[in-house]
Amino acid sequence: MTASRIPSLFALVFSAVAACAYAQTQAEYKPEVGQAGKDVVWVPSPQALVDKMLDMAKVTPADFVMDLGSGDGRTVITAARRGARALGVEYNPDMVALSRRNAEKAGVGAKAQFVQADIFQTDISQATVITLFLLPDLNLRLRPTILSLKPGTRIVSNSFKMGEWEPDETFALKCDSFCTAYLWIVPAKVEGSWRLGQGELTLKQEFQNLTGTLRNGAAALAISGGKLRGEEISFTAGGAEYRGHVSGNAIEGTVRTGAGAKHWSASR
Repeated sequence: MTASRIPSLFALVFSAVAACAYAQTQAEYKPEVGQAGKDVVWVPSPQALVDKMLDMAKVTPADFVMDLGSGDGRTVITAARRGARALGVEYNPDMVALSRRNAEKAGVGAKAQFVQADIFQTDISQATVITLFLLPDLNLRLRPTILSLKPGTRIVSNSFKMGEWEPDETFALKCDSFCTAYLWIVPAKVEGSWRLGQGELTLKQEFQNLTGTLRNGAAALAISGGKLRGEEISFTAGGAEYRGHVSGNAIEGTVRTGAGAKHWSASR
């Protein structure tokens, strides 16, 4: 070997050793509970609660699940094991790399994907289910974006709520901390006036709750028990129970009275 080739060989060996050392460091990365993140400290969700959150959201293989602040990837991996396509959004690149390794070990690398990104700069419009374990102020920052999603999108959160937007369902797991799951279903936007038959339905909406009046001729009946569950609407007026499906500017459904049930529809 000539002397001129020794530096090149040394550089090659050094590069290989450095690459191996870096790979070993990455493989050995282990997050610590309570470690600082961009907006929150990292605390893993109990696996039993992750399972329940996905149960509440009724996740199926037809869903696209997005976990905002995905940590070690357990929620995304669990969703992928149920056959769903799932994406974790995580700011810490080491956690992203760890999550990808965990997904490969679990055999769901094709369905469980992870990106290093800011959750507030991420397009979440294609998700059918969104999972969260964020502080209340972060949930509130996300709330306007969430409420603009397609009606029927399911939101599940570990422990923290959405201000005055009350959850549609709550579940408490028997454990020591971070043991409550909340479910919201993004409601359709129905506030305003709707024409139906010979009358008019006027609705006021506060998240999934509805008040208003149903006018038929000279009579104006107050509605009670008004609710939205995604695109499904229900309320009572004058003793009649109205149920229907909202599709843009149209509602189709059934009204039930003591005389039986009949079709009703409204438009705006």
